Amino acid sequence: EVLVVSLFSTQDHGLLLQDNFHRVAQYDQLIGLKVPHFYFSKSPENYTFVPYIEPLIVHSPKISSILRRTMRDFIGLDESDEASQAAMLNFSYYLTIGDMDEAFKSIKLIKGSAVWESMAKMCVKTRRLDVARVCLANMGHARGARAMREVDKEPERDARVARLAIELGMNEEAEVLLKNCQRFDLLNIFYQSTDQWGKALEIAEMSDRIHLRTTFYKYAKHLEASGDITAAIPNYEKSGTQYFEVPRMLFDETEMLEAYIMKTKDRKLRKWWAQYMESTGEMDVALKFYQQAADPLSLVRVYCYCGNLDKAAEVANETGDRAACYHLARQFENNDEIKQAIHFFTRAMAFGNAIRICKEHGFEDQLMNLALLSTPNDMIEAARHYEDRPDTLDKAVMLYHKAGHFSRALELAFESKQFGALELISQDLDDSIDPVLLERCAEFFTEHGQHERAVTMLAVVKKYAEAISICSSHDVRLTEDLVEKLTIPKDFMDQHQRERLLSKLAGCCMNQGEYHLACKKYTQAGDKEKAMRALLKSGDTEKIIFFAGVSRMRNLYVMAANYLQSLDWRKDPEIMKNIISFYTKGRALDSLAGFYDACAQVEIDEYQNYEKAMGALTEAFKCLTKAKMANKQQQESKITELKSRIALVKKFIQTRRLFDSDPQEGIKQCHALLGEQDLESSVRFGDVYGLLIEYCASQGNHEK
Repeated sequence: EVLVVSLFSTQDHGLLLQDNFHRVAQYDQLIGLKVPHFYFSKSPENYTFVPYIEPLIVHSPKISSILRRTMRDFIGLDESDEASQAAMLNFSYYLTIGDMDEAFKSIKLIKGSAVWESMAKMCVKTRRLDVARVCLANMGHARGARAMREVDKEPERDARVARLAIELGMNEEAEVLLKNCQRFDLLNIFYQSTDQWGKALEIAEMSDRIHLRTTFYKYAKHLEASGDITAAIPNYEKSGTQYFEVPRMLFDETEMLEAYIMKTKDRKLRKWWAQYMESTGEMDVALKFYQQAADPLSLVRVYCYCGNLDKAAEVANETGDRAACYHLARQFENNDEIKQAIHFFTRAMAFGNAIRICKEHGFEDQLMNLALLSTPNDMIEAARHYEDRPDTLDKAVMLYHKAGHFSRALELAFESKQFGALELISQDLDDSIDPVLLERCAEFFTEHGQHERAVTMLAVVKKYAEAISICSSHDVRLTEDLVEKLTIPKDFMDQHQRERLLSKLAGCCMNQGEYHLACKKYTQAGDKEKAMRALLKSGDTEKIIFFAGVSRMRNLYVMAANYLQSLDWRKDPEIMKNIISFYTKGRALDSLAGFYDACAQVEIDEYQNYEKAMGALTEAFKCLTKAKMANKQQQESKITELKSRIALVKKFIQTRRLFDSDPQEGIKQCHALLGEQDLESSVRFGDVYGLLIEYCASQGNHEK
C-alpha cells in the first residue's frame, strides 16, 4: 500500500492555482524532481504523507525514500525536452481555466507522437473534441480523424466522445460514456467488436430489441467462424436466417444436415431438401419431401417429369393450386390432350390460354363461357372470332357489350337488327360513345315507342330541345336523375332559349306532380313566381318559408303569407310571426290589416279576450291608414268601420270594469250597448248578457 499525492492532475480541475508553480519549483530544486508526477514516500514503519513544505521533506526522519511516477496523462514527457514539458503544462492549465486561445498557442511547441496521444486521451476526460482533432492530426492518426468526421452526425456528445475513446483504446471509458448517453445500439456494436457477446446479447434483449435478430445473426457468424457449428445453429434460428444459412453451413455435412431437417420439420427447409434431392436424381425422396412441404407445384412438376400425368392431375384437382394447374395444362397441351388442357387452364384462371385453344380447335360452346369469365381484352378477342361468322353475331354483341366496347356492340346490333340487345346496351351508355350511334339509338327507340330511353339517349348527346319536346308530347316519366340530365348548361346555348326550354321542362314536371323539381327548374329559368306557385302546390311549408326568405321579392312574400294564412296559424306562433313578417316585407298593409282583424275575431270568438282583440284591431287600424289602396273610397269606408268597432270594443271593456266599482252604472251601460246598431260585428250579444247574468247571480237574484 502506498499513499499517492498528486501535485497536478487534469482530473482535479482548478486544484492547482497559478501561484503554486513557485512553490512547486522550489520543491523541485530541493529534491531534484520535475512535475507533473506522483510522489511516493516510504518509511520502514508506515507510510507518511509528503508535505509541500521543504524542511519537512528534507529533514523528516520518517522518510526513508521518495519515489516518482509520471502521471498517466503526461506519459511521454520524460523523454521530451523542457520546452515540450512546459508547453504541455501550460496547455493543461489554460485548458482547465477555459482560455482556449492560450491553450492552442502552447501546443504549437509540443513535439512527439506520445505527447499528442497523451493529450488526446486527456481530451476524452475533458470532452474537448475540437482539441482531440488537432491531437489526432499531429499524431498522424488517419483512421481516428476519419472516425471523428463520421461521428459528427451523432446528436449525443458522449456518443462522439465514446468513439474517440474507442479509437484511442480507452474501452472502459467508452463503455461508461455510451451507458451515460443511453446509446444502447452503439454499446451493442462496441460489445460485438470487443468479443463481449454475452453483454451484446443482453443489451439487445433488454434495450436494443430492434437489433436483436441482427445480433443473433452476427453471433452465429462468429461461432461459425470459430468452428462451433452446434452453437451457431440455434443462433441462426433466433435470427430467422436458418432457412438458407444452416443449409449453407452444413452443405458439406450431408448426414448432419439431413438430421437437422428431419428434426426441425420446417416446410421451407423440407422444400429445400426436396429440391436438393431432386437435383441429385432422388425423385422418390424429393416427392416425399415436397408432399411434406405442401408444395403442389413442385409435386406436379416432378410427376410430369416422371411421366405420371394421372397422379399430377390428381394433385392439381385436390389442391386447386393455380400454378400447378397451369403447369399441368401446358403438359396436356403439348401432348394434344385438348380437353384436359382447357380444364386445367380454366382452373388456373388462365382464360387467355383456354380461349386460344378453343379458337384453334373449334370448341365454340366453351369459348363463350370462358370469354364471359375472362378479362375485357379476352372478351374482345373472342368477340372478333364470333364476328366473322353470321350465325354468332349475337354472341359477338354480347361480348362487346360485356367488355365495355359499346360502339362496336351498337354497330353490330344495328347491322343484325338485334333490338333486344340494343335495349340492354342502352342502359350502360354514356357520353364516351360516338354521338352518331347514340342518335341512331334514340331514333330507334322513338320509332318503337321507347320514349323514355330515347330521351335518355338524346340527353347523353345533348339534344336537349328534342328530348324535352318528347317529354312534353309523350308524357315521359321524369325522375330527378333524368331531369338533371336534361338541364341545359349555362354556356351551351343562348340564355333566352335556355330559359324557355327550362320553363318547358318545369311545366312537364308540374303536370306530373313533381312540384319540387318544377320549382328548381323554374328558378333556374329565372321565373321565381312560377317556382313559388309550384312550391305552394307541393304544400311544403318549410321550403315555402325558406324560398320566400331567400327570393326577397314583394309578390312572393305576399303569396307565402296568403298560403300561411290557410294553415292553422292560431296554434303555431311561428307561422303567425312569419305571416306578419311577410306581409310587412311585401308592403301589403291592407292584407296585414285583414290578418290583424282576423286575429281580433279569434280572440273574441274563442277566448272572449277583448283586451287582445282591442290590440289587434288597433294594429289593423294603423296598417289600414298607412296602406296605399287603389280604391280610396273603399279604404275610407274600412277605416270608418274599424273606428266604430274599436269604439264598441273599448266601451265593452270599460263597461265590464264598471261592475267592480259601480254595478248600477255597469248595468246601464250594458243596456246601452245592447241598443247599439251593428253591435254583433264587434261585441257578441252573449258576452254583454253574460255580464248582466253574472252580476245577478252574484247578488242572489236567480229569477232575473
